[in-house]
Amino acid sequence: MGKANQLALVIALARYYDDIQCALRLIGAHHRSTTFDPGFTLPVMDARMAEFLAPSRMRLIELEPYRDRRLLLLDLMGNPRTRTTKTFASLVIVARAVRFIQDTGQPIVILTPTSANKGTALRDAVLRAITCGLVTPDQLRIVTVAPADSLPKLWSGGLDEDPDLAARNPVALYHGRDAAGVKELVRWYMETCAHEIERTGVRVWHTMALDNYRTGDVARAYFENEFGPPDPAVPRLHAHAVSSAFGLLGHNLGRELVAPPGSPPSRYLLVQHLHTPDMVLSLYTDGVRDEDRPRYTRDPATGLYHQSDNDHFPRVTADPYERLDSTFYTRRPVTSAEMNALIRRQGGGGIVVSGHECAQRHPDIRSRLLSAGVPFPSHFDDLRERSLSMAMTGVLNGIDRGVIREPEVLVHGSGSYSRDDFRPLPMARTTPVRTADDLADVLRGMPRSGTGGGTPHVAARDGSVVARTR
Repeated sequence: MGKANQLALVIALARYYDDIQCALRLIGAHHRSTTFDPGFTLPVMDARMAEFLAPSRMRLIELEPYRDRRLLLLDLMGNPRTRTTKTFASLVIVARAVRFIQDTGQPIVILTPTSANKGTALRDAVLRAITCGLVTPDQLRIVTVAPADSLPKLWSGGLDEDPDLAARNPVALYHGRDAAGVKELVRWYMETCAHEIERTGVRVWHTMALDNYRTGDVARAYFENEFGPPDPAVPRLHAHAVSSAFGLLGHNLGRELVAPPGSPPSRYLLVQHLHTPDMVLSLYTDGVRDEDRPRYTRDPATGLYHQSDNDHFPRVTADPYERLDSTFYTRRPVTSAEMNALIRRQGGGGIVVSGHECAQRHPDIRSRLLSAGVPFPSHFDDLRERSLSMAMTGVLNGIDRGVIREPEVLVHGSGSYSRDDFRPLPMARTTPVRTADDLADVLRGMPRSGTGGGTPHVAARDGSVVARTR
């Protein structure tokens, strides 16, 4: 297999900073919220902001073709402290909080539910804001709430390795029956308990909203338009492993803002797994009914399940309801209707993949990615984040089955890391929660401004911890 061709590498959020600010103003003009948000203005760009945005690396790579299809990779995994695209939205979210703090002097606590990656990226962005001198540890803090079974995917870092920062930035583990219950738990806390901490002068920002995430992803469209604009005569499909498709909605918003008149609309391929294939089901059936899934037959000789009636679902799987990656846990996402309309109007589709298919494709995918300089482990089972594996498998399967007819596919490389790429967060550095009152106790236990005790610490730029004098 020939070497991949790297077409571009940029620090995207710094390069398109003014464009992102324009997108924020556009969204902010129509945004309505019943809870606090810090506004839609970014800090003035200076050396500290440029350093803060440095992890927002984005590159475009041409991979080896597959069955005469041109394959491109949009690598969004350039932050070594997250290895996912959540870095982009998280940096924008934290930058908005920084601007509010600079303008008002009021401290903010970011509160977010997460399946893992969003929490890791937001914690890293908060850490960067502190280490770059944009805010102090008293001014900006974060509380993340993750399902207990996501613990193996939560990264350890500077916010949990220093006792003072760990106390100010706790991680709560939700031990309810359904992983998606973290969203309801945080929503219920905001409705019933958030006023308690806000009476102390601290603003609580619940960041789980589409408007908070898609603005970071508009940078994808600006980057594409500058370094790899689609040929109007060659339809391009954008493939993305999705839970709620925030990234694709952000890319589409960016295309609306930057694409020259007459440019072809973007076509989108949703890639999901069998545990939550809700967006793909909704696209093709307008519902999320179990009876619309294909029926699988178990082969007693292998223990595997087979079906051949639906090209949008795996032909072979170890489990018809397999959970391939805990990151993809959202059921009936509110974004389905918007994505359905986009795909039906502009083109695209959806496909569901299985672990068996990803493992079978792994050697070929690994060879393509390694030639592009993208780390990928020798064995599929070593992957802890499988977004890129799912997207690539979905594309190759889709081409084989005729689901994909476009001559060009751009794969959004939204996440990939193996067990050797990070240190998991220890259970001892988390707090169990089940109810809104439990979560309220977590926030009550956070040190108040100026009450850290002893010498405050701050994480250095490499993630280690150093003392900071007053």
